[in-house]
Amino acid sequence: MSNQQEHKWSFRHLGGLEQVVLSSAEDFRRLRELDPKLWVALSCPVSGLEFDSRTLELIDYDVDGRIRIPEMLDAVEWACERLKDPAVLRDSQDFLAIDMVRDDTDDGKHIIATMTTILANLGKPDSGGLTQEDVAQSAAHAAEHMFNGDGIIPPLEAVDPDMKAFISDALAVMGGVKDAGGQFGVNIELANAFVEYLRAWKEWENMVDGASSPLGKKTSQAWELMQEVKAKVDDYFLRTDLAAYAPQAQTALNVDEKFVVPVENGVLSAQALAELPLSRIEAGKPLDLVAGLNPEWRERIECFASMTASLLKEPGVMSREDWLGIQKAFEPYAGALDSRPARPDIAVEQAPTSTPEDLDSDRINEILDSKIIDSFVALAEKDSTMPAAAADIAAVERLVLYHRHLYRLLMNFISFDDFYSRNPRAAFQIGTLYLDGRSCELCLPVDNVDAHAALAARSQLYLVYCKCTRKKTPSPAEAPEAKTIVAAITAGDADLLMEKRNGVFVDNHGEDWDATVVKITSNPISLKQAIFEPYKKFGRMISEQISKFASNKDADMMSAAGTKIGEVSKSVAAPSAEAAPKFDIGRNVGIFAAIGLAVGAIGTALATIFSALFAMQWWQFPLLFLGLFLVISGPSMIMAWLKLRQRTLGPLLEASGWAVNGRVLINFFLGRQLTATAVLPPHSSRNYVDPINKRSRMPLVIFLLAVILGGAAVGGWFWYKSTHKASAPVSAKVVTQDAAPATPPAGEAGDAPAGDAAEAPSAGQ
Repeated sequence: MSNQQEHKWSFRHLGGLEQVVLSSAEDFRRLRELDPKLWVALSCPVSGLEFDSRTLELIDYDVDGRIRIPEMLDAVEWACERLKDPAVLRDSQDFLAIDMVRDDTDDGKHIIATMTTILANLGKPDSGGLTQEDVAQSAAHAAEHMFNGDGIIPPLEAVDPDMKAFISDALAVMGGVKDAGGQFGVNIELANAFVEYLRAWKEWENMVDGASSPLGKKTSQAWELMQEVKAKVDDYFLRTDLAAYAPQAQTALNVDEKFVVPVENGVLSAQALAELPLSRIEAGKPLDLVAGLNPEWRERIECFASMTASLLKEPGVMSREDWLGIQKAFEPYAGALDSRPARPDIAVEQAPTSTPEDLDSDRINEILDSKIIDSFVALAEKDSTMPAAAADIAAVERLVLYHRHLYRLLMNFISFDDFYSRNPRAAFQIGTLYLDGRSCELCLPVDNVDAHAALAARSQLYLVYCKCTRKKTPSPAEAPEAKTIVAAITAGDADLLMEKRNGVFVDNHGEDWDATVVKITSNPISLKQAIFEPYKKFGRMISEQISKFASNKDADMMSAAGTKIGEVSKSVAAPSAEAAPKFDIGRNVGIFAAIGLAVGAIGTALATIFSALFAMQWWQFPLLFLGLFLVISGPSMIMAWLKLRQRTLGPLLEASGWAVNGRVLINFFLGRQLTATAVLPPHSSRNYVDPINKRSRMPLVIFLLAVILGGAAVGGWFWYKSTHKASAPVSAKVVTQDAAPATPPAGEAGDAPAGDAAEAPSAGQ
């Protein structure tokens, strides 16, 4: 804890996470002290990454197909122990200079010496360093020669024929290991173990030959046959003892009729017969070796009886005492067999294919009597003392690859630096999908679509799963190469995205693949889509209803026409005595009344709406349209905004085998970067004349002008009306107060004479 407090780490807020920044040599040396909970990824699969495969193979030292934090830390520490300044890892340069390697440690000195030797062998001793291609060329050069510094000798044509035969026999009996050139061979340890194994085998054979052999040369064959029939013979004598012990069980100890009479297809099962008793069971009865044997065991029992005839008291019959005596006679031989030497336990990469028993006895004696093992040891030691040994070449290769690639993998592990900077792409981005006028850069490989989609849906991303195929060769007989990918759509809309639609996937190596959509996980793509989605849904609903109405009407019309034709046919064939009923308006007056009420209600509603609209001020119309927009599109926008803010990369990577340590957010800006829609290049010119569309644009222009003029007229009228309403009532009120007398109450007006009332206006004047 004190070391963590002493070292000052640098972090930056990126993608909703606090991500560490590695810049100094001390950051790399003390990386193990950083809390693993601060790493963005805990593990990742080796497959499916766009990364140098050899570097991944070196880091995954337990060869389990996954890279975890401890393996990354071991790789960083290994590089730090051999570099003077570990901060050079940040440069990710392909060229590793000799003066970058530490010369104050034994490991560093070996690497420097090996680098110097490699440069001399490549003919460029003054270059001062190596590249990844130089190391690969050196390894290939070593693989082409028998002496490549690994101490492993394959059975090559360059070696002596006797030595080649010795190595081939050792490979067959002991197995082999792979040399620097990728061929299987034998090292000193395997060669010595092979010779010792042959010597022990020879001594064992002599002991077996000296053991008591009851049947002479037939002992070995009779022993093997006895091991096959022993369990069956033991079972027979056990059943005879049980029959003597419990006579009432004798029937059950024999074969029931249902097991030997075919009842289905008429064919007896050999396996079922082999499981039945060896012969008929009777109390105390010896085994008849001639008659009454189980057909599946007869041949083996008769063969064994012929070999052991000398050990039987009565020919053709084996009693319990005979059986026990035969087993006792084989005990010395069995004891000798049990002491057979085992193959030495030495780790090999190629499994053995034979035993010393497969070698001729003379061949074993030849190997043991010759000095071939001494010649092999001298040859292997010469190989191991080559100036550029295989182990040292491997160390140089590891350092060159780590210097070139380790930092990028580390920053794709401890933080998603490449993903957010987008230059270069992240290791999990395998290419670009071109579909529906857009390019999608967030593409990952998929093994199982359904299992992947179940977890990836939690990312809140709009995901398109595509099956990609391409022909590697022009041969039509060869099956196309295929793989499945998932692409995240983060811009545009989903109007034309559907299953079975085709696109093109371009991998990071520039290879084109035919892509077909096989599954879609739907989520909001953009706010623009959310704004217009309610109107599109309403339009689709209206279109579907109109189509449905037209279809129903067409069906009804065809049905009515068919019915009418049928009625006409019947009337022509047999005229009806009754006249067709006449239309009675009295009976249908209710229908007309209902229609009138409906039309009146609709008219009243429209009048109310238009009256309310005409009563509004001009500045209230924008507020009305804004309110309608918020009512219709507001809920869709809010839901889309909430989901778009929750878009995260974590579940998508988890479904692909990663173990992500936190929420890796994809904000609006990054989403627009990951999916690019089709736009014209800057400074492009346009020609709006479409030679395919010959219709005149004049009606459209006239319609637009009419709409504009009509809108201006309505706006001017509303403006005039609002101004008139504001001034006219005030002037009328003034005139009334000045010119007209107060109106008397209703009761007083009734009492006044008519003449006075008629003369009042003139008197007032």
